[in-house]
Amino acid sequence: MVGLLKRAVPVLLALAGLGLLTGPSAACPFCTMQGKTLLQEMDDASMVLYGTLTSGNEKAETTDFAIDLVVKDDPKVGAAKKKTITLSRYIDPASPDGKPYKYLIFCDIFKGKIDAYRGMACKADSKLAAYLQGALNVKDKPIGDRLRYFFDYLDCPDVEASNDAYKEFGNADYKDYRDMAKTLPPERIVKWLRDPETPSFRFGLYASMLGHCGKKEHVKVLETLLHDPDKRVTTGIDGILAGYVMLDTEKGWKYVQGLLDNPKKEFMERYAALRAVRFLREYRTDIVKEKELLDGMCKLLSQDDISDLAVEDLRRWQAWDRADKVLAVVKESPYKQPIVRRSILRYCLQCKGVAAADAYVAEKRKADPEAVQEAEELLKLEADIPAPMKKDK
Repeated sequence: MVGLLKRAVPVLLALAGLGLLTGPSAACPFCTMQGKTLLQEMDDASMVLYGTLTSGNEKAETTDFAIDLVVKDDPKVGAAKKKTITLSRYIDPASPDGKPYKYLIFCDIFKGKIDAYRGMACKADSKLAAYLQGALNVKDKPIGDRLRYFFDYLDCPDVEASNDAYKEFGNADYKDYRDMAKTLPPERIVKWLRDPETPSFRFGLYASMLGHCGKKEHVKVLETLLHDPDKRVTTGIDGILAGYVMLDTEKGWKYVQGLLDNPKKEFMERYAALRAVRFLREYRTDIVKEKELLDGMCKLLSQDDISDLAVEDLRRWQAWDRADKVLAVVKESPYKQPIVRRSILRYCLQCKGVAAADAYVAEKRKADPEAVQEAEELLKLEADIPAPMKKDK
């Protein structure tokens, strides 16, 4: 058993790296930035203050801090009633570049002393403190209301606030903002998508939002992005494709199929199309019929660099009626790759009751019993992980 697991480790790591051994992910399907938000950090802090470093005593290891705003107070300190507090940490109050700065500090209270364990330098006109105070005000509201608040800060000139608002969406599941997205102002989103200063990694989220609140006339905005040679191989194409299909199902789905069926397209374009199919299959089968989505995925089976991903998705979706398409790969060039052979074996091991799949497994048990045993062991490990998210119809 130990030897088997050792042999399985490289395969297991490869599958994990492709996201094939992960359970349901409570994260936006079109966002690339997740993680701990400032609001979550405030939950962990005893006190959060915004103000100015006035003077410091290096020998005593203290610094005086003039309070402009108490974002979160600690009842033992009562910072809201004070103009200045003394931090139990020396911080040089001198500006590193001569410009005036404000500071947002996160504090713990230890043995009656204020320990500022994290500080963020902000420009004098920063909106970060107001952003966090507003975030606290909506903290206990329904998730849709909270995300609507963060939407208004996605274009905030304060980068810290803007990125944190984006991260709030990154941590949210699609179903959390699906209904809310229908009420968003489309022209504002169009402005972001057309703005050359908009980070490319945000295109996916913005385009998917436009797919909910936009009109047919906004299809041209997404088509422009898809035809831009500088953007069509960047991140976020999956969200643009999803938005395209939502705004104009016939044209959008035809475009996605064109990417899936063209091995000459860049890998990232075809992979984005695959991700768009995943989104439509796992969240929005009300837009494109499941049969069409599965047929679209099958277009990738004969392509060397992406065949294994298509097989794995068909297996996850239990698309056993596509066994003939999967087994046809055995006679094509992708089958030369070990990762593709493993994917087909895994598919056939779970595709019970299909004669051709059973015959394939039986043949492999004779030719390479160790490979079959390894695949079965990996499937058992995967079974211990919660099942993928159910489709939202």
